[in-house]
Amino acid sequence: MEDIILELQNVKTYFPIQKGFIFKRLVGSVKAVDGVSFTLKRGEVLGLVGESGCGKSTLARTILQLLPTTEGRILFNGKDLTASSRKEMTKIRCDMQMIFQDPFASLNPRRTVFETLAEPLRVHKLCELSAIPQRVAALLETVGLSSRFIHKYPHEFSGGQRQRIAIARALALEPKLIIADEPVSALDVSIQAQILNLLAELTRKMGLSLVFIAHDLSVVKHISDRIAVMYLGKVVELGTALEIIDTPKHPYTRALVSAIPRPDPDSEKNRHRIMLPGDPPSPLDPPPGCTFHTRCPHVKDSCKLSVPTLSVYQKRFIACSRINEI
Repeated sequence: MEDIILELQNVKTYFPIQKGFIFKRLVGSVKAVDGVSFTLKRGEVLGLVGESGCGKSTLARTILQLLPTTEGRILFNGKDLTASSRKEMTKIRCDMQMIFQDPFASLNPRRTVFETLAEPLRVHKLCELSAIPQRVAALLETVGLSSRFIHKYPHEFSGGQRQRIAIARALALEPKLIIADEPVSALDVSIQAQILNLLAELTRKMGLSLVFIAHDLSVVKHISDRIAVMYLGKVVELGTALEIIDTPKHPYTRALVSAIPRPDPDSEKNRHRIMLPGDPPSPLDPPPGCTFHTRCPHVKDSCKLSVPTLSVYQKRFIACSRINEI
């Protein structure tokens, strides 16, 4: 347990739906995250994948307590974040930082690079005021940017450069855990590779733990030690990156892996794409039993009644009651 830096225990994040103008009443809840459990080791990279709307970003914000937890516990370095006060969370967030998805929206356009990177250093008083310029210059060098950019504004940079600045901001407080919420989805393919390589190098050199969120398995497989696959607020498969990519077991994971394009033209021509019918159900009214049964090619009547739990199967975790039959 000493190697575990983050542990989620049956975490749920619901958004209540109310009706009425004066006398409001609860008519339902959007179950964005619905019972997620996993652990993260020190220095480990965990990829979190799934379709848009499956709850990945909500889970990221819940881990950092930017959104309140409806149920469950989140343990960081043995400390229960769900029971921590706002003042305690301010101190804890020095060790937990986030890289947001859109580099064009996550940086304040009215602040220079220096002001953006110096703010966390001043707020948390990590160094003397006279040492801040040197510290900011060092952060820029760490993410591959020249210190001559220190007095420029975000609009003067490309998307890749902005994301490097966002990464530098996340590193400013020397955190132990970084949550990257689709940090390359808004970037060109060539720039994506640069940012992925940068994150991989930083986690290796600095011993960071990283939760890397994406909807594209082809991106996640290059950086992750383990991969967790989410569907409609739940984790349906969790295993090593090699296991998930080479031998996917859950029907939903198989469909995601089949969508990964192959660089070889002949291999790409013979690739069999698994097309799932219909659209994901609404998290406001998820189907009973297994939430994937409305799209699963192997569904039986029993799948509509029993809720599968995340259980060990061939050294990985899978939430499917019929995994031995398919």
